[in-house]
Amino acid sequence: MKLSRPVSWFLLAFGVWSWFIWITFVKNLWKDGSGLAFDDAGDPTAYFWVHLLLAVASFLLGTAIGVIGFRGVRALRRAAADHTPEQPAAPSSAAS
Repeated sequence: MKLSRPVSWFLLAFGVWSWFIWITFVKNLWKDGSGLAFDDAGDPTAYFWVHLLLAVASFLLGTAIGVIGFRGVRALRRAAADHTPEQPAAPSSAAS
């Protein structure tokens, strides 16, 4: 299966975006002071575990999608390099 250039770049960008967003989310979840993620004793709550599970699943899916996009971009670049016409020989001046 061949992916188009825009689809490949979109999938790669989605993978990078997913990592950026979810890393930020996990950092904020870890530093939560509102009492949602950690109870008064400092123990993680169900809210913390559910959202950590969502983040891990999103990391895995974002990685898989990003890898597919990266492989698509790499394949397109390789195909373009293989189909590049050779440099034509310099025209020779024919003396009459």
